[in-house]
Amino acid sequence: MFDKLEDLLQRYEELQNELSDPGVVNDQTRFRKLMKEQNDLTDIVAEYKRYKQTKQDIEDSLLLLDEESDEEMRELAKEELAEAKERLEECERNLKILLIPKDPNDDKNVIVEIRAGAGGDEAALFAAELYRMYAKYAETFRWKIDLMNVNENGIGGFKEAVFMVNGQGAYSKLKYESGVHRVQRVPVTESGGRIHTSTATVAIMPEAEEVDVELNMNDCKFDVFRASGNGGQCVNTTDSAVRLTHIPTGIVISCQDEKSQLKNRDKALKVLRAKLYELELEKAHDAEAEARRSQVGTGDRSEKIRTYNFPDGRVTDHRIKLTTHRLNEILNGDLTEVVDALTAADQAAKLAKMAEE
Repeated sequence: MFDKLEDLLQRYEELQNELSDPGVVNDQTRFRKLMKEQNDLTDIVAEYKRYKQTKQDIEDSLLLLDEESDEEMRELAKEELAEAKERLEECERNLKILLIPKDPNDDKNVIVEIRAGAGGDEAALFAAELYRMYAKYAETFRWKIDLMNVNENGIGGFKEAVFMVNGQGAYSKLKYESGVHRVQRVPVTESGGRIHTSTATVAIMPEAEEVDVELNMNDCKFDVFRASGNGGQCVNTTDSAVRLTHIPTGIVISCQDEKSQLKNRDKALKVLRAKLYELELEKAHDAEAEARRSQVGTGDRSEKIRTYNFPDGRVTDHRIKLTTHRLNEILNGDLTEVVDALTAADQAAKLAKMAEE
């Protein structure tokens, strides 16, 4: 581990020298590439330097205890030694986590699909609540929400909602949300006061760049139609909505949020690229089934991942057996506790796998 850390420290210092070279500065493509590599190393190098300094602090304290006869100074050295040993253990834990191979998609924007599942109108109302939950969560990071397509049910629910979350690290925070979300409550549509169980599915896909997916435009069929919705300029009056069919896979995407047909077309292509990229990721995951089983589920949208129980004010994440009685706060976008717990569980699983290897 420490040989690898020394190599990373040496590479970081090389990057600093390269980035100060005028020839590199003038080559913006290379400069950006090296800057990204340096940024990726910054946290682990800073923690490794902290580790090395702490090791030195321990040696200094031990030396002082050997040479110092003054009791007051010895007590001070003992205190500093104890603090440094605690700090060293913390550094070692942090370094192990930082050495876990980073998901290359973590810094990407994400495309989110929410679809009402079992439960009719109640499922659509729940899907709309999930959309608002993620929108409010995005606000805490100042991420931008770009709505792509919404299919409403007429009473405020969403049969389907597709939107992009634009922001640094969006995928790293939201990637564990893919799967079936279940709600247990008395629906507003229920007159007898009975508790119903409804579901909505969530799919989280990293935004795919053109270099990530080779897309043959001859495989794409575009149809235009009139957008439907609550009215407004151009809605229901022009053929601005776009339906994109990818012939080889049969994937169909509709986008009607923009008044411009061209903008809706571009958004549909973004969703298609993300879907095709996700298919490639799933193939890679299936080829590494053992590695996938060792991690927190992040991609199977048939997996029931979470239950929102209104009578008890409870949210349970079934993958990590986490239960919290902060239902209202979570639905209002305070997902930090859940996301942090999922991230920690995923890191622990990966560390255990690294230890086995």
